[in-house]
Amino acid sequence: MSHDVDMRVRIGSLELRNPVMTASGTFGSGREYADFVDLALLGAVVTKGVGLEPWPGNPAPRIAETDSGMLNSIGLQNPGVEAFCAADLAWLRTQDVPVVVNVIGHTVAEYAAVAARLSREDGVDALEVNISCPNVDEGGMAFGTSCAAAAEVTRAVREVTTLPVIVKLSPNVGEIAPIARAVTDEGADAVSLINTLLGMAIDTRTFRTVLARGVGGLSGPAIKPVALRMVWEVASAVAVPIIGMGGIMTGEDAAEFMLAGASAVAVGTANFVDPTATTKVADGLRRFCAERGIAAVRELTGAART
Repeated sequence: MSHDVDMRVRIGSLELRNPVMTASGTFGSGREYADFVDLALLGAVVTKGVGLEPWPGNPAPRIAETDSGMLNSIGLQNPGVEAFCAADLAWLRTQDVPVVVNVIGHTVAEYAAVAARLSREDGVDALEVNISCPNVDEGGMAFGTSCAAAAEVTRAVREVTTLPVIVKLSPNVGEIAPIARAVTDEGADAVSLINTLLGMAIDTRTFRTVLARGVGGLSGPAIKPVALRMVWEVASAVAVPIIGMGGIMTGEDAAEFMLAGASAVAVGTANFVDPTATTKVADGLRRFCAERGIAAVRELTGAART
């Protein structure tokens, strides 16, 4: 494999050794995959969602396999920001990898409080503000489907931190570009997209929904065409870097997202199929560039044409 491709990319002030990150909620906080993946080979670890207080998550069953993907209704289960800082973040500081913490909240004040608390800790390199989770009744996607609400959360987080702020956008909207503009107008340094699409499954033997909550978030290769389209649209609407995700399984998948306008990518559902998926995607993306004589991976960003 050729090693002469410059794989470095920038997300605001954050420099990554390569464009491949983990998608929040699919990689724990890194420790869970450390036996399989050398975290130092990744662009960044994006942690599971971290709230102000512990969140219990949704009742089981809360995962179901679908054609070309999966449904989840985990509900952002997490131990709270204090437990995260004491255990997960303390461990992540020992790893040679940038750390992006996914921030969640039931209210605008909770988002701001978590962001402020994390900003006082060493070892946090950026915040990903999750306004797009479809699996909670309060917060999450409720903030990500309205320009005004998305802007309010972004503004509140921006006021309490100097860390790079990445806002994670929801695909469950009529138009995603106005939401992207709303958060960048309030100081978001980057956007990440997409989170999961609302979906469901029904057990035809019992006539009951497969997930206890009824609906859940669809992820995996099934949503890749939708994700690519939304990255393409947002790239034309805002000037900040985009982190693209949604069904990335290979280096060529990652290249597609970058060609559509992404500066970096995140690998999610593939981690459940193959715990080494992230490094395989990074290696595949390097080979993709080397085989085409592309000297720097960032040359791919926005290079696709109709």
